[in-house]
Amino acid sequence: MNGAMIGKLLEYQRNEITEHHIYQKIASSMKPGKNRETIERIAGDEMRHYEVWRSYTGREVRPDLLKLWFYYLISRVLGFTFAIKLMEQGENNAQSEYCRIGTRVPEAGAIFKDETDHEDALIRLLEEESVRYTGSMVLGLNDALVELTGVLAGLTFALQDAHLIALTGSITGIAAAMSMAASEYLSTKAEETLKNPVRASVYTGIAYITTVLVLISPYLILPNYYVSLGATLTLAVLIIAFFTYYLSVVKDVSFKNRFFEMAGLSLGIAFISFLVGFTLRTVFGVEV
Repeated sequence: MNGAMIGKLLEYQRNEITEHHIYQKIASSMKPGKNRETIERIAGDEMRHYEVWRSYTGREVRPDLLKLWFYYLISRVLGFTFAIKLMEQGENNAQSEYCRIGTRVPEAGAIFKDETDHEDALIRLLEEESVRYTGSMVLGLNDALVELTGVLAGLTFALQDAHLIALTGSITGIAAAMSMAASEYLSTKAEETLKNPVRASVYTGIAYITTVLVLISPYLILPNYYVSLGATLTLAVLIIAFFTYYLSVVKDVSFKNRFFEMAGLSLGIAFISFLVGFTLRTVFGVEV
């Protein structure tokens, strides 16, 4: 084999040993059960792939520690479902390359099949609690973004006082969060589902209150209420982008369509509410 081919195989070899250690580390942080057993089996397959590449290169390769810790930390913060599916998406490029070198390395086809089986197995095995309650989190997040951006935009022109806007928005947001959590509890209890009603309501409430705190924070930090509104709307778009990306990975849904839908709703209602606040302040001549 020429130097370029050896270099490419060494790259594959390093990817396999790195992913072996990532799977092992994620599995070690999980409770015993089907999820852990499957991930450990996949880690073993990655090591076997590493050995195949090593038989051609004749060299040992160390794992990419930065990549290892990156995915491990993501698994601890955002869940193993997100971390593993994100990593598997990155493997798609390598899989297409395996097919191209199949004439030079006969085992490449078998490795490609293993990688494809990994993705299918992962989709079937992942039963993480946070993913099961994603619908509840989406409900809390969506409602908080749409409702609170509208409320804060309306209050900004109506009240024109950053701290008063923050206080009013906080009261409105916390009350709405408790109402939404209670509604989710009753809704889940009435459905035929595996979801626990209490947990569903907790996930909804936490998503709602967290969004409220983030959106109100600019009014507590920045003195100018118009600048605060701009910062709040920017934070709303960032929250939508982050959560939409999370959903696109764990649920295999379109990022673009869902992002523009959620962003359009939130910003559109915020604009309408701003006009309502302006109109009411002008009609009633309210001065705070």
